Amino acid sequence: MSKQASAIERIVSGKTIQINRPEPLVDVDVLAYKRRMDPLDAVDALIDGDYVLIVDYFSSGLTVLNVLKDHLKKEYADQSFQGQRDYRDKFRELSHRLLLLVSNNKLSVRKSPDIGWLKSLYPDMNEFLLPFPQVQGLNSSWQWHEKGIFIPVLGRKIRPFFGTYFPTRFEHLILFDQWLKQYEGEKKSAIDIGIGSGVLSLQMLKQGFQKLYGTDANPNAIVGVNEELKRSGLHAKVELMHGDLFADCSEKTELIVFNPPWLPASHNLEGIDMAIYYDEDLFPRFFAEAIKHLKPGGRVALLFSNMIEITHKDAEHPIKKELAEGGRFQKELLLHKAVKAASTKTQRNQNWRDEEKVELWVLKMI
Repeated sequence: MSKQASAIERIVSGKTIQINRPEPLVDVDVLAYKRRMDPLDAVDALIDGDYVLIVDYFSSGLTVLNVLKDHLKKEYADQSFQGQRDYRDKFRELSHRLLLLVSNNKLSVRKSPDIGWLKSLYPDMNEFLLPFPQVQGLNSSWQWHEKGIFIPVLGRKIRPFFGTYFPTRFEHLILFDQWLKQYEGEKKSAIDIGIGSGVLSLQMLKQGFQKLYGTDANPNAIVGVNEELKRSGLHAKVELMHGDLFADCSEKTELIVFNPPWLPASHNLEGIDMAIYYDEDLFPRFFAEAIKHLKPGGRVALLFSNMIEITHKDAEHPIKKELAEGGRFQKELLLHKAVKAASTKTQRNQNWRDEEKVELWVLKMI
């Protein structure tokens, strides 16, 4: 198996940033699959470690994936939070051996979607293979980008870039908006850690903040927010920096905002998973650096959830741990908001959502 370089470059604020993209494959030994064949044979091949190439219709790949899901659900019948995670991990491993051919920025199979990312993310390649789920992700991302996501607290749409986390639930944004509207601190500057799709920064600009510094370890987030700010005419108000936590930001501000991942990681993190799961050292590192970037009397505002206390009974709430042991901050305010029930369309068992609340923690320096 041979892989090509997994990134292309963009210029943001005079600095070169490499954009992440799904890993293109070339020179891979594959078994061809058509709809007239038994999909169970394709599933067996995937389980045996072979790569399977869909060669006729896009829907043939969907059929194989559905059969693979049915097979794994029998093996992974545990409906607990961890049981479902184990099922998803195994499905991800096997489904990424199911491939599609991309030729001249188009999928080679019939009745396939037209995905604009194939042209913008792979301008250097004429023919290569991609895992079927990666193509599904590209297609979904392209649809969201083209249609836009309406954000109620902004009163308008954003157009998220590929590989960037964007909100599909808004309770935490509503909570942040309510707090911003009664915020009485200075609004000269703020730092948005893990800026993502830029929603929190756009909320702060809407409430009168003059200058923002946004960081993100995901290069696609920096590129995407840069494009969003240009579309909004707000480019001059936000300085973007690619890097972990505070990146190379040397500013001290009145406010630091952080919407971190809400669940502890149980696997190696890559890509958009880093917006969902956190390593055990993330919060200690954040608090140690945050204290250095605050002006006297400054605040840290964190958006979090009680999901860790619902789904990980033995895990420590990282903000409560900092307040109890860190000796750097004290709680000024804690707001809660219940979340809506899980969609009836979801196939996941999400009964824990009945107890879930989003949290807004406001901390001040001791």
